[in-house]
Amino acid sequence: MGAGTGSYEPDDRDVIAIEPSEVMIAQRPADAAPAIKATAEALPLEDKSVDAALAVLTLQHWDDVERGLGEMVRVAQRRVVLVTMDIAVLAQLWLIRDYVPETLPAHAAGFPSIKRLLGALPGATASQMPVPRDCTDGFMAAFWGRPEAYLDPHIRSGTSPWHQLPPAVVTRALGELQDDLERGEWDRRYGHLRQQSTLDVGLRLIRAEVQ
Repeated sequence: MGAGTGSYEPDDRDVIAIEPSEVMIAQRPADAAPAIKATAEALPLEDKSVDAALAVLTLQHWDDVERGLGEMVRVAQRRVVLVTMDIAVLAQLWLIRDYVPETLPAHAAGFPSIKRLLGALPGATASQMPVPRDCTDGFMAAFWGRPEAYLDPHIRSGTSPWHQLPPAVVTRALGELQDDLERGEWDRRYGHLRQQSTLDVGLRLIRAEVQ
């Protein structure tokens, strides 16, 4: 669900990609799975027609989370898998707390709570997904141990929260971060993260067996 440009699709499975945006569908690689234009709340699939239903970092864009989850349960024979964010944990990340707290109401507030998701899926469990320091995925919290990366406009261009923030907020935040890096203030406070292998930034894996 919310397949977007195909970044999170497994390459060792037959995939049915569901994506509501024609813009995103047009950006899918030629060898990506064919995409069906539809929303999570109204999946054009028969009951129990797929082995598993997967949604990665997309719930914050849904109009009706419970209805979308119900659709995932309806079409899946075995399993529903979600990757989402625990906003209470994300809010403590230095990037959010010190530089762009505006991200919380502007973007992160759209994520359903973990408690809400667990209550909406049968027998669901949640587990942490620690993010490695050298993570190649460019989601906003991925560069927790590489602060200089946030100063790169190319890196920011692939991350939706930066586009949702007012330009003045982005300019101010990046200026403060650059200044703190040049003065060594960031390293004084958070330099230990440069040697840390993983960090819990709030990424959560939710799994429900529906068979």
